[in-house]
Amino acid sequence: MKTERNADLLKRAAKVVPNGMYGHQSTAMLPGVTPQFFARAKGTYLWDYDGNRFIDLMSAYGPNLFGYGHAEIDAEYVRQLGEIDGATGPSGVFVELAERFVDQVTHADWAMFCKNGTDATTMALMACRAHRGRRKVLIASGAYHGAAPWCTPLPYGVTDEERAHFIYYQYNDVESLEAALAKAGDDFAGVFATPHKHEIISDQEAPDPAYAKAVRDICDGHDGLMVVDDVRAGFRINRDCSWHHLGVEPDLSSWGKAIANGHPISCLLGSDRAREAAGKIFVTGSFWFAAAAMAASVKTLELIRQSDYLERTIAMGDRLRNGLDQVAASAGLPISQTGPAQMPLIMFNTDKGARDLALTYAFSEGMITNGVHFHPYHNMFINAAMTDQDIDQILEAAETTSKTLPDLSTYQMNPMAKAAFQARLEPAPA
Repeated sequence: MKTERNADLLKRAAKVVPNGMYGHQSTAMLPGVTPQFFARAKGTYLWDYDGNRFIDLMSAYGPNLFGYGHAEIDAEYVRQLGEIDGATGPSGVFVELAERFVDQVTHADWAMFCKNGTDATTMALMACRAHRGRRKVLIASGAYHGAAPWCTPLPYGVTDEERAHFIYYQYNDVESLEAALAKAGDDFAGVFATPHKHEIISDQEAPDPAYAKAVRDICDGHDGLMVVDDVRAGFRINRDCSWHHLGVEPDLSSWGKAIANGHPISCLLGSDRAREAAGKIFVTGSFWFAAAAMAASVKTLELIRQSDYLERTIAMGDRLRNGLDQVAASAGLPISQTGPAQMPLIMFNTDKGARDLALTYAFSEGMITNGVHFHPYHNMFINAAMTDQDIDQILEAAETTSKTLPDLSTYQMNPMAKAAFQARLEPAPA
């Protein structure tokens, strides 16, 4: 595996960008062989600047739903770009896309568009507080809702005051949720929930129907707004809001990532109950109303309705999960696979059940070296361009990796990651 050109780009970036890179796509905490920069993407593949090709299990951290460079979606983007994109006012595709979302998502009576998932969750937060003029919002401890000061996972540059009115509860724990509500008292504004528990390093958890119903009941009983943050999981679990199959509909849902197959757009959807509150808040952005990404989203929603993409991603995910279980069993590796199969978190445990970060990192490094872009602590994403042959190649890489793992007693894993995650290690469930 060649790395010279990537190393050169990293060296150049370090001179002109703080730390050379920032945010969730920084490779600073990943195995050292992980490429930071990529030259080309197509379907389910990435090529770095050294000519290495990877099957991409990250799918751009979620946006790649139908495959990189999807011909129909990109054609709509280019067509619209030739007519009007960012201008003094929006194109009519703005209205068309809002109509498509209202038709697609059961709870939605209206839509507002923006650019990033953080934009959408911040709009949801503001609408919760504008609904009845209250401040306290209940949020599951450890849940990720974006990178604004109110929700960014690191404390630097953030004041206590910016989070003074959040009360945290344990995901899937109704008693903890009710205790948080009691703390909010008459100042209760709403509840944020993720479609499933998808924190880094921690085992993913499906929502307990009783917990989901409790969130809905609390918001109904205390006149707050319920938010489902569907930025990460939107259209990867259902063709509707991710809690639709539970029979629980939110007042607000935030969306991003996959809604235009990687083109830059996100949105907030809401019911009529939240319409007045959404109409009160002032939110905007210079590029929020650009038409080309909206046209790409219209086509993406059409494919979501008409294609078998969801069934395909689930089937590919199941095939990968079963195959990795077999590879791990043959090699005697204590694999941990949690979350929906199409959004898997894949790690390894010690023989006593605790997380084995060294083994996880060594395995990830081997997978990358063998042509699979594999993440050691973040959930991954199956995309609809993936084929049975791709799954076969991933499993071949896993088998090769399992047979060539280094001596873990001397393996030097990423020291930054080791220090950052040591406190988060937890026993795996029995």
